[in-house]
Amino acid sequence: MNTEQHGSKLMHRRRWRRGSFFACSSAFIRGETRFNTITTTMKTSITKRVLPLTLVAVLTGCASSGVKNPSGVPVTRMNPDEQGFVAGTGIESQDLVAVTDKMARSILAIPQIANATTPPVVVLDPVDNQTRFPINKDIFLTRIRSELNSKCRGKVVFLARERMATLERERNLKREGAVTAASDPNVQEFKGADYFLTGTLQGLSTRTSRGTSDYILYAFQLIDARTSAIVWEDNAEIKKQGREDAAYR
Repeated sequence: MNTEQHGSKLMHRRRWRRGSFFACSSAFIRGETRFNTITTTMKTSITKRVLPLTLVAVLTGCASSGVKNPSGVPVTRMNPDEQGFVAGTGIESQDLVAVTDKMARSILAIPQIANATTPPVVVLDPVDNQTRFPINKDIFLTRIRSELNSKCRGKVVFLARERMATLERERNLKREGAVTAASDPNVQEFKGADYFLTGTLQGLSTRTSRGTSDYILYAFQLIDARTSAIVWEDNAEIKKQGREDAAYR
């Protein structure tokens, strides 16, 4: 075999080896790509199946064991006449206690009450709330009545006029003979009032970029039911300032 033929065969073998190498490399790359595709598909499928189960387990655990928040703020019990750390510039429990205590003491000191031979009969007339705060305005009269009834029993008699519908229904049942009666139900026994106890809440509010200021005037009157004369009146004034306002309900 001459030199030219030998060189031709050698070149042919080299080309075959390179072709085989490239073919194997391409096959390996295609196989790796196919493997990666299959692996990704399997991961996606497993994730889709496992994730809902995990969420169900988490939600079930929360539902059964309850919400645990050890870092939360605990509830603090306070006296009604104390100002707590949750406060605003409006009407709050400490204001209610201070105002109603003062009004109850003031009412007992007037001659119409202190020197009465028989306890005067008083009816509560709703308080007029003219402030910007949407509070339960009649809570003031309720506490004044409660203080007078519990601590000065027998000095004043209050009528339950807010229960008139119930009282009239009971009286009618007695008159019809549907229920028993200790006295003649045809006799009018509902008492009339000697005095009306009422009040007014008025306020002034100021708000700037530096904060909020509220002034509230608590005024209460005892009115003669026969003459309409104001036989007693007293008031209390409270002013507050703060950087942030609170929501009152």
